[in-house]
Amino acid sequence: MNELLNIGLAFLEGLALIASPCILPILPFILAGSITGDKRRPLGIIVGFIFTFVIFTFFARTLVRISGIDLNLVRNISFVLLFLFGLIMISSYLTEKFTYLTRHLANIGNNLKISQTQNGFVSGILFGGLIGIIWTPCAGPILAAVIVQTVLQQTNISGFFTILAFGIGAGIPMFVIALFGREIMYKFKFMHKHASLIRKLLGVIIILAVAYMVYGFGRFTFSLTSSQTQTSSQLKLIDGIIDPYPAPAFIDISGWINSPPLTMQQLLGKVVLIDFWDYSCINCIRTLPYLKDWYEKYHDKGLVIIGIHSPEFDFEKKGENVQGAVTQFGIKYPIALDNQFSTWRNYNNRYWPAHYLIDKNGLVVYQHFGEGDYDITENNIRFLLGLKAQIMPVAVAASISAAQTPETYLGYARIENFYSPESIAKDVASSYSYPATLPDNGWALNGEWKITPQALIATQAGAAIKLNFYAGSVFAVMGSANNQPIKLKITLDGKLLSNNKDTDVIDSSVLVSSHKLYRLIKLKEPMTGMLEITADSPQLEMYTFTFGS
Repeated sequence: MNELLNIGLAFLEGLALIASPCILPILPFILAGSITGDKRRPLGIIVGFIFTFVIFTFFARTLVRISGIDLNLVRNISFVLLFLFGLIMISSYLTEKFTYLTRHLANIGNNLKISQTQNGFVSGILFGGLIGIIWTPCAGPILAAVIVQTVLQQTNISGFFTILAFGIGAGIPMFVIALFGREIMYKFKFMHKHASLIRKLLGVIIILAVAYMVYGFGRFTFSLTSSQTQTSSQLKLIDGIIDPYPAPAFIDISGWINSPPLTMQQLLGKVVLIDFWDYSCINCIRTLPYLKDWYEKYHDKGLVIIGIHSPEFDFEKKGENVQGAVTQFGIKYPIALDNQFSTWRNYNNRYWPAHYLIDKNGLVVYQHFGEGDYDITENNIRFLLGLKAQIMPVAVAASISAAQTPETYLGYARIENFYSPESIAKDVASSYSYPATLPDNGWALNGEWKITPQALIATQAGAAIKLNFYAGSVFAVMGSANNQPIKLKITLDGKLLSNNKDTDVIDSSVLVSSHKLYRLIKLKEPMTGMLEITADSPQLEMYTFTFGS
């Protein structure tokens, strides 16, 4: 039932993307491509868009591993092809040559008339496929859901249909735009009379849109919050759930920290903030100062905060590891160990971190996923507690670049962008080497390593890993397999890390003992860099790289 609900939500999220900034740059392509060819062409464009989006989103990891193709290269080739398509539309000479050489593609000649010999559906699929490839990065929210399904060891079929539903939802508004674009062209005589000029203008729009996505959208930053405005001085519930629902119960909790076992029934009459988190998740870690501050300010006024720790990696299932993190972070509120993701599923949650705010009657009235909107959350806490209004500082959200290197998993269950020339040897020690060049977002191994489903394990002293990243901060989730301290040498662009080191780096090295997230690099602004980590002894475990602005 939950899987069907996830698929339905994915469809609705796809529909809602028509109002999202990330969809605006591709609308000119949809409109320009749909007014040429026969009446089947708009349908072909949308089918091609959905097909390539779903395939590239779902099978990207496998395609990279099998073919060795850099998907960024594929996307860049798509940009080039669309740019050339725009040039053809601008030039009457190129249009004639293109029509002559590609009789089976849409006729983009001067009069924009329909030829009965054109195969508009097939050419539409090709055109829509290019759009689907360059638009795939907008799938971030759904990819998060697929990652969760992988962690929970759910079927890939469910993940596939979730992505498919998202793609169909996004494609429906585009199909409507394509159909109406064609109808408008046919109904207005002015457009028929000046068909050549309109074709050229659409060509210019396509070229400008490509340029925007390459040079503007590629470095376009977006806020992780939905609001940057000052909270009203009149206290009220902001962005509340339209239809509040009874808070789901805590189930299959394997242990509690800082508290005896709690139930939602016991908490009636209290305002409760549920925080789904994971102690090695950098996004979760960045929310902790706000949670601790709210606990200190409002606990004696009736606020209860409960952290539901839902582990991504096996080492995070150990109670002593979570206890160590709770002590390190100075968390005083109750922590429930949701090792089986039972409470996570009971809330139908899909994100780390996720916050659910529950009123005194036991109803979920507000929820927020990810970082940000701290001013709104605190306003809603005060509202539910019945406190007076106060001037709330505007929370400035962290921004990330669309070009920032994505979280990079190192175990073979979710491995991607791996570029050592040797094939992956699963669960056995094997020697690896660096390639001659390392593409953007790529990483490679040198020396002897064992690659397991969740992690890399160094099996000899001097084993190293190199990563080509674009970010402002770099973090790594690591640990020691034998619980003995392991010293790591850290270099950036071939030089020992000194000025750009983060808090866990001392004298260009990191001492790894416990399993946790380590802060490695902190730059003044996002940039491209080549990070190399070398272990002075075996048994280093590495799980993932994460990044920040």
